[in-house]
Amino acid sequence: MGVVCNNGGGLAKALNANVYGNGTQTLVLAHGFGTDQTVWHSLIPFLVCYFKVVVFDLVFSANVDPKLYNEKKYSNLNGYAEDLLCLLDELNVKNSIYVGHSMSAMIGCIATTKRPEIFQQLVLLSGSPRYLNEKDYKGGFKMSQLNAVFKEMDENFPTWVKNFAPIAVAVNNTIAIAKFEDSLGRMKPGIALSVAKTVFLSDLRQILPQVSVPSFIVQSEKDRVVPKFVSFYMKRKLGGHAKVKILKTEGHFPQLTAYPMLFKALKRVLHITNIG
Repeated sequence: MGVVCNNGGGLAKALNANVYGNGTQTLVLAHGFGTDQTVWHSLIPFLVCYFKVVVFDLVFSANVDPKLYNEKKYSNLNGYAEDLLCLLDELNVKNSIYVGHSMSAMIGCIATTKRPEIFQQLVLLSGSPRYLNEKDYKGGFKMSQLNAVFKEMDENFPTWVKNFAPIAVAVNNTIAIAKFEDSLGRMKPGIALSVAKTVFLSDLRQILPQVSVPSFIVQSEKDRVVPKFVSFYMKRKLGGHAKVKILKTEGHFPQLTAYPMLFKALKRVLHITNIG
């Protein structure tokens, strides 16, 4: 059935939403594929000094009741955008800064096209509108590579998790790799494969010009999942004002492996001052 959005509430509980801090401005942190809200834990202690911080688990997370995952509803990112908007309504968030990592970057973009008034700014971290290469577009993957990924996920999910985690994290950070491997490995294999196909086969380039909210695009210098080309492509295509910040680090998870560097970039764009 998927997560149902209605006035009765319950979505915040279903998605394990947590609100930290009591700032007047709300900062929403949305994680990507294979992780959960704990991916933000290194940043939250700094951010709560200045914002009311909202974190939650996406419906595919191992922390959420698997009965809520509806393959049809979540066959594209619109279903996730609906959940996001319902959650913000339930939490009475009227004006937010949204930080979306990986697939959640595009979930945020879709949500702003439906309800731009509740988003003051987007921070798109390691996001991509399309992962497949095409003529004049370098998404990072060939179809044959993705088919091999899907095949391995289907045939031997634990082995795929063990192989994929260090590639995605990229930095030789055993704690970060173990963290990602744990959250990814706890997903139900069928759900993980379904989400991977939704994400890696998506093409949301047509959404970008419809995004009128100012955007700050942040990415690692070298990311095996999202090439640097994508950040500058998004900057050109987004409908609202957009800036790009390339972090001098590697990997798809700077919030795990380079959070001081990421926080420094966020400080600038979020106009945080007086921090030692």
